[in-house]
Amino acid sequence: MSVQQDLLDLGDLFNFCDLSTFTQNIPIEWVASALDLSSQATIRRRRLPADQVLWLVLGMALFRDEPVHEVARRLNICAQGLASDHLLARSGLTEARKRLGADPVEWLFRKTGTQWGAERYDGDAWHELQVFAVDGALLRTPDTPELRDHFGSGNTPSDRQTPFPMLRLVALMNVRSHVILDAQLSPYRRSEMRLADEFLQQIPDHSVTLFDKGFWGAELLSSLSSAGSNRHWLIPAKKGMVCEEVTRYSQHDRWVRMKVSPQARKRNPTLPTHWEAREVSYEIQGKLKTVMTSLPANAYNAKAVAKLYQERWEIELGFRDIKSSMQQNAVTLRSKKVDLVYQEVWGLLLAYNVIRREASQAAVAFGRAPSDIRFKPACQYIAVQLIVMAAANPISATGRRLAELRAGIGGLFLDHRPRPSRPRTVKISKTRFPVDRKAAPLK
Repeated sequence: MSVQQDLLDLGDLFNFCDLSTFTQNIPIEWVASALDLSSQATIRRRRLPADQVLWLVLGMALFRDEPVHEVARRLNICAQGLASDHLLARSGLTEARKRLGADPVEWLFRKTGTQWGAERYDGDAWHELQVFAVDGALLRTPDTPELRDHFGSGNTPSDRQTPFPMLRLVALMNVRSHVILDAQLSPYRRSEMRLADEFLQQIPDHSVTLFDKGFWGAELLSSLSSAGSNRHWLIPAKKGMVCEEVTRYSQHDRWVRMKVSPQARKRNPTLPTHWEAREVSYEIQGKLKTVMTSLPANAYNAKAVAKLYQERWEIELGFRDIKSSMQQNAVTLRSKKVDLVYQEVWGLLLAYNVIRREASQAAVAFGRAPSDIRFKPACQYIAVQLIVMAAANPISATGRRLAELRAGIGGLFLDHRPRPSRPRTVKISKTRFPVDRKAAPLK
């Protein structure tokens, strides 16, 4: 009975050895189904059963600056008393993680992401459509022969490999709540577009999905629009794109026809020779930008479409929260085995969703939008509360602890300060040496 009954009601974590209070948001059936995928089944009564190892993986994501054995001690993850070096050997933690494997953590992440990512909040819709974004990121692993052989790495301009092996992550995120619905992990050599193909069917109906320019392709975008109901996309126009105007709505808004590349038709012979989309241009900082979309002109004006694409940056902020706030700008992940690397990253994504969901619930309780919560302070606050509540008593005070937790997170809102009316300028720093203002800039 672990990791189950209300993963979000973190105030109920009075004892990690008795997690019978975790059933509201992560039902017991989900955890049981996830643990059935464990790589090694056993009937032996262990000091680190699979359910508590699952909590250890989540704790590793919240306490990146601490070794794994210290995470287990802080959160009292042990089935036979207080976690300590006398009960839990450091090598035993690694072996317990190997027994669990990566599949249970991945399954639980996908299950929770599907449920939490599609949740609706007041005011989170754009013209009655949910807004999602797809993008990719790279994570570095320790440099060992096994990891370099499996994950691979990029090449430098001198044809030498990059210092660390790299793992590719492609994610589907709810732009307004920042919860990750689905993700794909792979070695560096696989492309982001092929990874995105695997979860396009997970995108809910009545939505618009924002893509980076690297996902441009007739096959991917057409399949998104044709599957489901009222599913739209928005992506920057390809540089040097050749198209034929079909209908012009205004000076910077038109419907165009483009050829499908021979490579795409060879990969998918069912594709037509041509496909059509809407082209919207807008000016930003004196430069003309162009985006392509499936949103019809009779329902969504060009100005609103152009403004919407600026929200694609929200998924970049989500990746920053994972790599900077949770990983604390660590150069590499901590695991040194292929299966444990995947397990660590799935646990990282699951812990990220837990924090985002708890922050969203706290924001709603205060009448604010989920994206108004500052992620890094919320992550640190929850991590501290986990340590305190790992051995807190009495049980009857759990309701009060939960209220205090939500109240604490509710005080971490972003300040929406207006932009200064004056243009930004770079000021020369004070120096006691003369400055040649006519000197050529350094190149």
